[in-house]
Amino acid sequence: MKKTLALLLVPCLALSMLACKNKTENNSAQTESTTQDTTVEKVAVPDFNADSAYALVASQVAFGPRVPGTPAQKQCADWMEAALKKVTDTVYKQHVEVRAGNGKMLPCINLIGSINPKATKRILFLTHWDSRPWADMDTKDKDKPILAADDAGSGVAVLLEVARQIQTKKLPESIGIDILFTDVEDYGKDIWGDTSYCLGTQYWARHPHVPGYRADYGILLDMVGARNAKFSMEGLSAQAAGDVQQNVWQAAGRAGYSSFFPFISGSTIIDDHEFVNSIAHIPTIDIINLAGSGVEPFAAHWHTHNDNMDIIDKNTLKAVGQTLLQVIYEAAHPL
Repeated sequence: MKKTLALLLVPCLALSMLACKNKTENNSAQTESTTQDTTVEKVAVPDFNADSAYALVASQVAFGPRVPGTPAQKQCADWMEAALKKVTDTVYKQHVEVRAGNGKMLPCINLIGSINPKATKRILFLTHWDSRPWADMDTKDKDKPILAADDAGSGVAVLLEVARQIQTKKLPESIGIDILFTDVEDYGKDIWGDTSYCLGTQYWARHPHVPGYRADYGILLDMVGARNAKFSMEGLSAQAAGDVQQNVWQAAGRAGYSSFFPFISGSTIIDDHEFVNSIAHIPTIDIINLAGSGVEPFAAHWHTHNDNMDIIDKNTLKAVGQTLLQVIYEAAHPL
């Protein structure tokens, strides 16, 4: 889920292109827009439960690698569908086949849970839930699948806990939330091209769960549970939905988590949000851990067997989940 492309040198600035499968443009300089909203927010926001989110990550990891075509894929999909039915009003399931970059047909299971499905004002939250079939960034067992506790499990866990908290403090019927769990995101390779990644999202963007589906904006979560995570401001998000990105980072500050969400420009990633922006035309940002160094923006456990429960930090889950709740309830109750 993120690959490395060529490094280009320009005067006084090194730009690298990588992707959610590895295609990024590295912009390490601080953004010009560093002003944080210091307004004291009066909106009452539920308290995100990091213990609950941690347990939800562990539940997914217990199935083993959730690779397309394996028993773990079906088992985890059934578990997620049941979990969504408990915390959302309507659940949609897309069970289709998609073609991998090597020509192989793969089962793909997208799940969508909607809160207040009749509301026209909507916010889309999405994350992929499948495991990468190869530990290509590891030094051993490179051809074996990874557990993907962070790179899949964390995003699902955060969104399920966010939805559970919404049940404790109902939103006005005028605002709706859609939670999209996309499959077959990480079954891609650089040699197959950028579109070999994010296959479930590409399918959903062309065939949404509701014909003509629209959302005001979208927020993608990717690797949001590791210790020492840093969510700098991803480049494509800034280009496609800069106002949304600014609002989310300011909300993180109001929630008390500005240290996790610095106003620093980060790499440009081709991730699921690329296809939501370009195909579904919904302005969407990526909250992604860009805590790497040098030309590699991703943390050391990325695409390795170290992406297991040992890397998951409740503090990081809390920072992301509480920020999302802040965004949701500010949108529902603007001052």
